[in-house]
Amino acid sequence: MRLARHGLEVRVPAGWEGRVFRLPGTGATMHAANFALPPGDGSFGAAAVSEMAADGVFVALVEFSPRLAGQGLFAHQGIPAPLRARDASPRAMQRLVPGRAGVQRFFSHGGRAFCLYAVVGSRPSRDALIRQANRLLGTVRISPRPPSGSATPLEG
Repeated sequence: MRLARHGLEVRVPAGWEGRVFRLPGTGATMHAANFALPPGDGSFGAAAVSEMAADGVFVALVEFSPRLAGQGLFAHQGIPAPLRARDASPRAMQRLVPGRAGVQRFFSHGGRAFCLYAVVGSRPSRDALIRQANRLLGTVRISPRPPSGSATPLEG
């Protein structure tokens, strides 16, 4: 399934669920997971991560203010993939959830600033789950910054 909205495009694999949306006052956000996504979740998928099973994979792209593009944390250009299983850590989680590990990377693309946040369980292995996340990330396309007048993305 191909999702395209707010300048983000992703091909969601069979058996996965995905959405691209904007919360009030934010930039584009993409969620994709190999399980059913709960409705009305926040930018970083706190509800999804809390509900995911040991074989779960959750990926979020969250847009921040374009003023941050290319600056500080957002200096890296392009989607920072592939992710590595050894970089997944419980310390990267927004909220510690037993059996989960996260990877958080900041980057810019086309004048837009993003955070990539991926969370994986532990079975069958973190390596296998990170490979699933990387396959998804390989399909993500980001359009350059939309014209002015669109919603104001998150401030850093």
